[in-house]
Amino acid sequence: MGVEPIPSWPGELVEAGDTRLHVRSTPAGPRETAVFVHGLAGSATNWTDLMGELAGEVRGHAVDLPGAGYSPEPPDGDYSVDRHVNAVVGVIEHVGGPVHLFGNSMGGAISVRVAATRPDLVRSLTLISPALPDLLPRFGPARVATSAIPRVGEIAIRKLNGIPVGRRVQATLSWCYADRSRVHPQRLREAEEELLRRDGLPYAAAAMVGCARAIVNEYFRVGPGNLWRQAAQVTAPTLVIYGRRDRLVDPRMAVRAGRAFRNVRLVTLAHAAHVAQMEFPEAVAREARRLIAEAAAPRLSALRTA
Repeated sequence: MGVEPIPSWPGELVEAGDTRLHVRSTPAGPRETAVFVHGLAGSATNWTDLMGELAGEVRGHAVDLPGAGYSPEPPDGDYSVDRHVNAVVGVIEHVGGPVHLFGNSMGGAISVRVAATRPDLVRSLTLISPALPDLLPRFGPARVATSAIPRVGEIAIRKLNGIPVGRRVQATLSWCYADRSRVHPQRLREAEEELLRRDGLPYAAAAMVGCARAIVNEYFRVGPGNLWRQAAQVTAPTLVIYGRRDRLVDPRMAVRAGRAFRNVRLVTLAHAAHVAQMEFPEAVAREARRLIAEAAAPRLSALRTA
């Protein structure tokens, strides 16, 4: 813990389709481009360390989804997965696709739909503990489902806001990290400052509850829009990383992911939990570099022969 972590990457508001989103980016230079999509209650800063690890391979762009981080709330109050998909597509079109797309948790679900419905925009797909439908009862997902119940979610958020910021941050870390001691004190201070800032936003509670409801709705969606059925439509080479100590996404879902995705490599990190890109960025970067190199190889070969 003696080495200070890198600061958050600079960000700006960009026009992404029909909305404005805050996007943090690493410096220009690498030929390849990546877009990073965070999960429920997260933000673009969830990717800071992984983006730093990959800065030599890709120029990274991490998006604050509508109503998250420094992105404004959507004018129509729509926090559905489809709305988030449109936002991510807008960002990819803004930075120039196809890209290496990364998604964690809810961001993984969003990224699967982007890759399935807009294959022209996705060169490779990396999913970290993706929130794909799993109806087996588990306490963590059950809490998300409860927060999605009309009025109950809003009441729960108001009660949570009465708990000191430090305690709320520690509770979140206990769910998302296998070992909270791996969190650098500077990252802890940043999380507390960000939560205090979010507490002052009039739409913060609506964003949290709206996104929780969106995930629950996707778990019960049937037909061609079901996320597992869309996973089977993904043509981009795919890497799926699970943490063996994840309390929110069951790592045993790797078996189903291996059957669903056409071209997939599965990795389980023994000591990681729900946010492996934050807890073990070096390990995630090592796996991602391999995928990026494999996916970029045909393009580089074509450029050399052109």
